[in-house]
Amino acid sequence: MAIVGRPNVGKSALFNRLAGRRISIVHDEPGITRDRIAAECKQGDITFEVTDTGGIGAFLDDAFSAQIRTEADIAMESSDLILFVVDGREDLTPIDHDLAQHLHRSNTPVLLVVNKIDDVKVDNDAAVFSALGFDQAISVSAAHGRHFDQLIQAVDQHLGTLGFSPITAEAEDEKKEDPVKVAIVGRPNVGKSSLINAILKDERTIVSDVAGTTRDAIDVPYTRGDDPYLLIDTAGMRRKTRRDSSVEVFSAMRAERSIRRADICLLTIDCAKGVVAQDRRIARMIMEAEKPCIIVLNKFDLYHPEGKFRDRIENLEESIRQDLFFLDYAPLIAVSALEGEFLNQIFKSIRRIKKTASKPIGTGNLNRLLREAIEATPPPRKGGKRLKLLYCTQRRHDQPMLIPSPEYILFVNYANLLTRTYERYLEKKIRAEIPLIGLPLIFKMKSRTVKPKKK
Repeated sequence: MAIVGRPNVGKSALFNRLAGRRISIVHDEPGITRDRIAAECKQGDITFEVTDTGGIGAFLDDAFSAQIRTEADIAMESSDLILFVVDGREDLTPIDHDLAQHLHRSNTPVLLVVNKIDDVKVDNDAAVFSALGFDQAISVSAAHGRHFDQLIQAVDQHLGTLGFSPITAEAEDEKKEDPVKVAIVGRPNVGKSSLINAILKDERTIVSDVAGTTRDAIDVPYTRGDDPYLLIDTAGMRRKTRRDSSVEVFSAMRAERSIRRADICLLTIDCAKGVVAQDRRIARMIMEAEKPCIIVLNKFDLYHPEGKFRDRIENLEESIRQDLFFLDYAPLIAVSALEGEFLNQIFKSIRRIKKTASKPIGTGNLNRLLREAIEATPPPRKGGKRLKLLYCTQRRHDQPMLIPSPEYILFVNYANLLTRTYERYLEKKIRAEIPLIGLPLIFKMKSRTVKPKKK
């Protein structure tokens, strides 16, 4: 089901209400939503996918109008039902009439939704929209949820007549495995949306040379072979001092939240331009969020194209490793989204990282490794005391994670004696024997409990 309408009629607010969570950015500025954004709605008897689209028909200054119209047309053509949203607080506009004529010519059923009818006093204002010629109209308030039960019931009836059936409890139990959530993050204009389109072999997200094209964090379901994924295309994150609007601030917040909810992050770098300060800031966000990571070096076709392939790879890897030394656990993959080259290497790495994460290190082996490391190079004294390891174990997460980052609980005499330098030394010793490629290694310290002396 697709939601369409002119800008600023409340499509994104309606989409968020149907999805049951805030996904699309809602703002008074017209033209905020640019890409198709999809989510599952389970509020009625029939579960369905709903797609938010960009506003159609406005003469926006950002040169994306034609692409937004194309994206909306694709969403309408692939939908079984269209929600045509109008603003109940305003009179009919020429754009509303043009859109209505366009929808009448399509073969897809249309349900007219008169939004922003927030109070019973303005219920009669919705009558003017009958001039658009649709059989059924529902007056709602997406902001307050008013008459939403009527909208869900009407959608269920439409989908029921099209042959869709309610999902039974048995069908819920037979659902496929959860998808791996893959967040594609990076600064503006490094090719994140191009990368997703190349993977999908579809122009699902709008691609432009204008920085900041993507504003929402867009969830795109994708299956490669038998493996389900959820690709999260995020807004390019600029430095805080360069964010020139509240919309860009919200976009950056969504991108940061996408890092936290992802199973693995693809840090996308423009290898033709190299690593800049903002790339390092985003890399640190991923590291601080303790997320598995792959560094995707996009635009490899532009990186010294006249050189030999092996020399290009070696020089690029040496340069990136120096600039992102603190993210040394992340594998490097050079790709060209424009040419569609080497994309399969990304998913090979994801599968390998997922497999590694599912095999925890045995407690005995882990304790042996750490004791040998401490004996070889004892920890430094601090305040006349030295760190002593009593026992170590790998934490088992209460909620199963698709790609859990290894977390080790170290029981020691005094937790504050572990320095960051010595922690890095222990990490290197573990990684030298057990490859944990793509996975951060997390130490949690617990001091032993000292019992009070008896009097």
